Amino acid sequence: MKDWNEVVLVPEFNEQGVACYRLAGGDYLNEYYIVSEAESRKLLNVPEVVGYEVYDCLIPSTSQMLYYLKEQKKVTTANILSILRGALNYPLEESCYREHIRVHDISFLSSERVFEEDEIAGLEIKYSKLTMVPDSTLMIGDIIASGETLIHCLRYVTDFYRDHGTKLRNIIIFTIGGTKGIEILEKLTEEIREFWPEFEGFITVYYEGIFSTYQDKGVSGINLPDVDFYWKGGIVAPEFRRETLSMCSPLFEKCIIYDGGARRYEIHEHVEEVLEFWEGIRDRADRIDFAKLLEEKLGYELPVSYEDWIHYNHYEKIRPADTKWLYRQEQGYVESMKNITLKELAEQRIGEFTDALRKYIL
Repeated sequence: MKDWNEVVLVPEFNEQGVACYRLAGGDYLNEYYIVSEAESRKLLNVPEVVGYEVYDCLIPSTSQMLYYLKEQKKVTTANILSILRGALNYPLEESCYREHIRVHDISFLSSERVFEEDEIAGLEIKYSKLTMVPDSTLMIGDIIASGETLIHCLRYVTDFYRDHGTKLRNIIIFTIGGTKGIEILEKLTEEIREFWPEFEGFITVYYEGIFSTYQDKGVSGINLPDVDFYWKGGIVAPEFRRETLSMCSPLFEKCIIYDGGARRYEIHEHVEEVLEFWEGIRDRADRIDFAKLLEEKLGYELPVSYEDWIHYNHYEKIRPADTKWLYRQEQGYVESMKNITLKELAEQRIGEFTDALRKYIL
């Protein structure tokens, strides 16, 4: 990604328990923000959060961010696009209602993968109910991993507006997502401005961090490439980093979010996925290099100096009093990991998860 090493996290506001940062230094066409709040931190650190609570955890940060964007006059007339089913985890309509933003309409698209001989051959929009609100702000909530679904749906929607001789003012995306989203949206903005020169661009709001996806099976040998999110190569809100490292196990979960859809609607599947991961870790613990796994999860090789740590995390613009304390906390976490084995960690998690979600385990 262009100039990723030059990108820094800049504090934007801290209101009502919501910390907001924006990306600077990347020479981007669009605006990219990270928001951190107690409930969304809990969602991304605790896979035991399932069902309606997945949705509920995103309300405070979404509402506060929409208040900010309304005050900045970035959103006036809203039109929500729901890309089924991932979008149903995002409380856009409720947050607009709370912040007195009028939602003119809600459009729906169902983008599904098409398989040929067990390989993904493409995407197909199987269901579409689009409503046009000229010169409006289109709002979307979705997980962005590879971003293929998002590109497919956005092209479909912009073609629909063009066919009717009208245009969108801007597009706001709320996402638990990865770095791929930035590459995709920068290219899409260039494309869109060829036919709508006055298009203001995308405002993308990431919850807790801009994560990376694994490109291989990882140190554990069981991660899913292009699906599972982790910290390395991304940018994580300091508050999220602090909370994750205040507990023993969240850093080692399979994925930042697991499958957001299954977590809310097919809870049995989510439970099976989490348990299968930790059982896999337990069964192969003796063959996994725990020190290398820790480095992979933190996102850098150990030991690390304070100056290098600041650079790796893009924290140059964060208050030194905060970063120095966080750095010390992180070194303490690394030290404490020397007192537990991976097998113990896995058995502990299997027990905790089974106890918490017993009613979903067949």
